[in-house]
Amino acid sequence: MTGVIGLADRLLSAPRRSSEAEEPLLSDYSRSFFPVILIIFLLRSLLVDPFRIPFCSMVPTLLAGVFILGNRYVYGSRLPLINKNIIGMGNPQCSGVMVFRYPLDPSLDYMQI
Repeated sequence: MTGVIGLADRLLSAPRRSSEAEEPLLSDYSRSFFPVILIIFLLRSLLVDPFRIPFCSMVPTLLAGVFILGNRYVYGSRLPLINKNIIGMGNPQCSGVMVFRYPLDPSLDYMQI
């Protein structure tokens, strides 16, 4: 949304605005936040994803409430919206922590060592 607002301002409003006029606050914020949001989206979609350990079932390896970063690239990259594998890198190995979506409720993340 921020990219659309910034682009619309640049293409539609900026040419009609005088050089002394201030840029609208919404447009200024949109252009400022867009690169940050894009970088976060790309990092979370392709490289790493944060997860919180909800229970103490993984003690002493992982404590309850701890945040971990899951490496999405270790087994390949997927396109975020259509969940299509674009780069296959390998299969899960023993003794690794695996995070997966619960098949009956995809909104839940399950972890297994």
